[in-house]
Amino acid sequence: MIAPSLLSADFARLAEETARIADADWVHVDVMDAHFVPNLTLGEPVVKAIQAVSPVPLDCHLMITDPERWAPAYAELGARNVTVHAEACTGDPRDLARDLKAAGALAGLALKPGTPLAQYLDVLPAFDTLLVMSVEPGFGGQSFMPEVLDKVREARRLVDTGHLQLLVEIDGGINADTIEVAAEAGVDMFVAGSAVYGAADPSAAIAALRAQAARSFPTA
Repeated sequence: MIAPSLLSADFARLAEETARIADADWVHVDVMDAHFVPNLTLGEPVVKAIQAVSPVPLDCHLMITDPERWAPAYAELGARNVTVHAEACTGDPRDLARDLKAAGALAGLALKPGTPLAQYLDVLPAFDTLLVMSVEPGFGGQSFMPEVLDKVREARRLVDTGHLQLLVEIDGGINADTIEVAAEAGVDMFVAGSAVYGAADPSAAIAALRAQAARSFPTA
């Protein structure tokens, strides 16, 4: 599954930019608050406008403080998946997962590159997606960090053995040079920014990335 990141799109033409990726599975929407990460992107009113015109479901990645307060609103406006950062949660993340699901969205948990998977194994059964960051959150255009793939492999093992039931997503530096190694590790959903929006034909880029991932994904 491919989720192009709007962080690499033209913010002055977001409706047209979502139309350009109609062949994608989800569209990845990065919400940054300049507190949890040192960058500011967009918030609920803009995401609501994107939701109204997007031909594909929204995958909202909330890089914000106090997600318990703000995250449910993104589920209520119709996002397919709402992901919060484990490091930003002040209470039990399972409570927030329940709130997101009650509002109609899938619930996702994101981990920074340096955050151990083992620290959150007890809460992950409450979530539908696990987002492994392969760059430090906050800015697009960073280089892929292959060391995070150990977390992906462990998550894939837990899914394959029935201990977890979730999609494994990766975000950061995904392109034609990195998608195969990520797929080999067991990623289901790939967030790609410039690899899609920087291409002359975004639809062709999505198809090519999807084909690369499919060839490399481990089979039983």
